[in-house]
Amino acid sequence: MLRRLYFALLFFALILPAAYAAPTPSILVFGDSISAAYGMRVEEGWVSLLQKKLSAQGYGYHVVNASVSGETTDGGRARLARALEVHHPAIVILELGGNDGLRGLPLDEAKSNLEAMIGMSAKGGAGVLLLGMRIPPNYGAAYTEKFHAIYGELARKYRLPFVPFLLDKVALNPDMIQADGLHPNAQAQPRLLDAIWPTLQSLLTRS
Repeated sequence: MLRRLYFALLFFALILPAAYAAPTPSILVFGDSISAAYGMRVEEGWVSLLQKKLSAQGYGYHVVNASVSGETTDGGRARLARALEVHHPAIVILELGGNDGLRGLPLDEAKSNLEAMIGMSAKGGAGVLLLGMRIPPNYGAAYTEKFHAIYGELARKYRLPFVPFLLDKVALNPDMIQADGLHPNAQAQPRLLDAIWPTLQSLLTRS
């Protein structure tokens, strides 16, 4: 009888707390090749560096990288609902739009897609960190400025934490860019994380 009681108490003391423990909150990085570690090992990319930084500083978050090289805002909009359903993120880092700009796609559609993804994330209970992007000036001043303005407009409208230009500290440094002239290299990845971290940190809570 005492043996049965002992194991019953052990069950309640050890098994049940683990079963009902709060799940580890996740951060969903939803971007394109800039966040997908294009042209380098995955562990060199800023998203992997973010996971290491979170762990080192005692933040109990699991980072999920759902970034896809070549992704447009239209493709991201089609994928996001499933990603939210699977991962239930506490935070979504939204880094899309660059490929829309580089392909000269209609900017009103890109803005509408980003706005939809912001709404979907918020409806799912996630905070959103919006990462802005710029495109080369050879697309014409009117188009490039209108493209960049999309991010600020959405950040103001929805009062979002916002990084105006993710590549600000690397874009004009040839030592930080791959041979294609577009993608940041491995050396640049810590700078990308540095650009994001202060704004992201305002959304984090310690477990």
